[in-house]
Amino acid sequence: MRLFEVLLVLSCFALLADLLFVKRSAKKTGLVVGVGSSVILLIQLFVEGYRWQLLVVYIMTALLILIVILRHLGKMGNIGNMKAGKLLKYSSSSIIVILLVVSTALSVYLPVFHLPKPEGPEKVGTQSFHFTDQNRDEVLTEDPSDKRELMVQVWYPTENSSNKKSEALFPKDKAMFKKYIQTYSNSLNLPDFVFDYWKYSTTNSYDNVELLPSTSPYPVVLLSHGMGTSKVLHASQAENLASHGYIVVTIDHTYSTFATIFPDGRVTDYTTKMTTVEDRRRIGNIWTKDVEFVLNQMEQLNSGAIESQFKGKIDLNNIGVMGHSFGGATAFNTAYLDPRIKAGVNMDGSLIEVDNRDDLNKPFMFIRSGVFKDWLTDFKKDTHPDNEVTKQLEEELHIIKNVINQGGPAIYIEGTQHFNFTDLQFYSELIKLTGITGDINGTRGSSIVNHYVLDFFDKQLKGTGGDLIQGPNDSYPEVKFIKAEEL
Repeated sequence: MRLFEVLLVLSCFALLADLLFVKRSAKKTGLVVGVGSSVILLIQLFVEGYRWQLLVVYIMTALLILIVILRHLGKMGNIGNMKAGKLLKYSSSSIIVILLVVSTALSVYLPVFHLPKPEGPEKVGTQSFHFTDQNRDEVLTEDPSDKRELMVQVWYPTENSSNKKSEALFPKDKAMFKKYIQTYSNSLNLPDFVFDYWKYSTTNSYDNVELLPSTSPYPVVLLSHGMGTSKVLHASQAENLASHGYIVVTIDHTYSTFATIFPDGRVTDYTTKMTTVEDRRRIGNIWTKDVEFVLNQMEQLNSGAIESQFKGKIDLNNIGVMGHSFGGATAFNTAYLDPRIKAGVNMDGSLIEVDNRDDLNKPFMFIRSGVFKDWLTDFKKDTHPDNEVTKQLEEELHIIKNVINQGGPAIYIEGTQHFNFTDLQFYSELIKLTGITGDINGTRGSSIVNHYVLDFFDKQLKGTGGDLIQGPNDSYPEVKFIKAEEL
């Protein structure tokens, strides 16, 4: 909870205590509590902003302020001396306490969250681009004239010399934000207001500020989200890499996201159909081409063909790719197919294509969730080895084994589940109840992933570091290295 939200709840309980336990003759006490609560209520509403989780607290605070002040001014009768009055007073107070506790609990478990601070020495700037691939038809819409459009966000080191405030995580424009959250609410069959408080969440980045001057260009990492999520769920990973001297490019794979918002106000939602292995390969091919196209655009930015501050600042000789889930599979596929990519990371993604993929000749890292070891044990007991999915997974394990034999790290992180590799773990502790995030503390889990990803890319793209990916480390007992003979 935010500071004045906490103070507001405490003041509400103070008002209730005054009503129950302080004599009406103690006018000074009542007026101080009443006026003080009024000030806190106004500050919370106008500085921090209203949110629906505290609706009961707002109503009760306003009502109790009125009652307490009128009571101490002698404008109300003292029903507390009557036996029936005492019963009414204490029973109604019990109900009020229960409602306040429920409202407070909603505020705690559906908090106004902010992304964790990046651990690097540099501040982080961000800039969004709208790219259209005129050479590629959009096959995920019904209009045959549509071309493939992508929203891309670039994160980079900055001095923030203009002293701008950090950016909101979600669109600042009210109309765009409303459209954005409507896609979430429609998908989950919830009313719009449930997500309205997201407008208060902030990143640690500054919009459209100048790139930090450097004597050499910055290595670049392209980052893909998982199926049905969004680049917004990887903002903290992008910020952390950027704070360590990388240009990071996050991609929204249009029509495969919860919501993608375009500059003209259009918002696309999830319309991708993927029920068969062939569907998976077809969509995987689209995503792979998305990454390759965005990399083409980075070359255009670097050459100056697209006017921007990034001219000559992108190190095209040191390009990495990473992703989560389907985006992780896309990272592997793109790393295999595109010679411009030097290294890659797959975060808990089952591969798209396994045929003729076991001869990857560049550094790659696999990071799996904590259930990997148990899954592997169960998989080896499978009594249906001729199943198509089983064969696909066997080939995938063979690929991981080859990567390990070539010196590429493969790890799993105990206590994590699939969505611990995204920012979703910061949204609410209640998400753990769904099982899509694990028991590990969200901040801890995020930090571990960031450290190992950074260590890997530092070694492969900068020629520094690489200590963590060599083997077990006492500072990270949750991290277990997968051995080739285990697969």
